[in-house]
Amino acid sequence: MLKVNGVEITAPKTYQPSINDIDGETNRNANGELIRDRIATKRKLEMEWGPLNQDEISTLLNAVDAEFFECTFPDPKDGMITKTMYVGDRTAPAYLFDEDSQEMRWKGLKMNFIEK
Repeated sequence: MLKVNGVEITAPKTYQPSINDIDGETNRNANGELIRDRIATKRKLEMEWGPLNQDEISTLLNAVDAEFFECTFPDPKDGMITKTMYVGDRTAPAYLFDEDSQEMRWKGLKMNFIEK
């Protein structure tokens, strides 16, 4: 479903794409009509993964470690597309430290991919 730099990554539990307009100067004229300067339309992917072990979460986080990366994903408007993106904040709550393996178990992972 999702590829980062051509490599398929684990499918998220939730996947919410959005199409966002980026405006420059936006004002209203004397008649109250909107004067809008739309300069771009960008994609954002809000995603959440379920429970992950250390290897799984590390693989996901390392895949998006670069400042920018190519992401291929299903888009509601255009079908499968590839865009240059960056990752937003990454949140990973822990739920258990496994004493036997000396590894943390993770409750999940949330992160957003935002088009450059």
